[in-house]
Amino acid sequence: MPDPALTSAASASSFYAFLAVCSLLAITPGPNMVYIMSRSIAQGRTAGLTSLAGVMVGYLFYMFAAAFGITALFVRMPFAMLGLSIAGAAYIAYLAWQALKPGGRSPFEVRALTYEPPRRLFMMGATTSLLNPKLAMIFLTLVPQFARDQGGSILETSMRLGSIMILAFALVNGTVAIGAGSTAKFLATRPHLMTLQRWFMGSVLLALAARMVVEAFA
Repeated sequence: MPDPALTSAASASSFYAFLAVCSLLAITPGPNMVYIMSRSIAQGRTAGLTSLAGVMVGYLFYMFAAAFGITALFVRMPFAMLGLSIAGAAYIAYLAWQALKPGGRSPFEVRALTYEPPRRLFMMGATTSLLNPKLAMIFLTLVPQFARDQGGSILETSMRLGSIMILAFALVNGTVAIGAGSTAKFLATRPHLMTLQRWFMGSVLLALAARMVVEAFA
């Protein structure tokens, strides 16, 4: 019979690891962040926040879809976790390569956009998020891996972890929407900081991917 103290410690360790992964993924550039950033620079912070509201539609959609889908997956395919873990590690390794590869760009190197009304900004944000395969991959591969280690109902745990992930993304992207303009101007004259940011992010994500592979086969 498993030691309750060891089980509790493992669950806590897994939860803290999940928080670390959420934080890193939240600050990792992706289509949603670049879109919000571009709109903030082109039209101001209000446009950026309106775009973020649309992006949240995609976050919520994938959280519910993943949570209910994960429940069915565990019931019908008990060994599916290995495949999901490997897919999640591969995706994080891909993000690391995007940051570390020669010619990689900082998310603050964005192009100017034409003016769009608030309703269209919201719809474009939702569309960008819903059609973002990277967002689907995050929820379908990372949430179940950590939900397994928490114990209890897979559905409830997936919803809780998914909500935490959404909160992390919303806080980071909200900060981006508010401060993108001034940050872009600051970094434009300091290209070495952009390079440092890319290499730090890429290195940490690569280490996380390696850890996920090791734990998948442990």
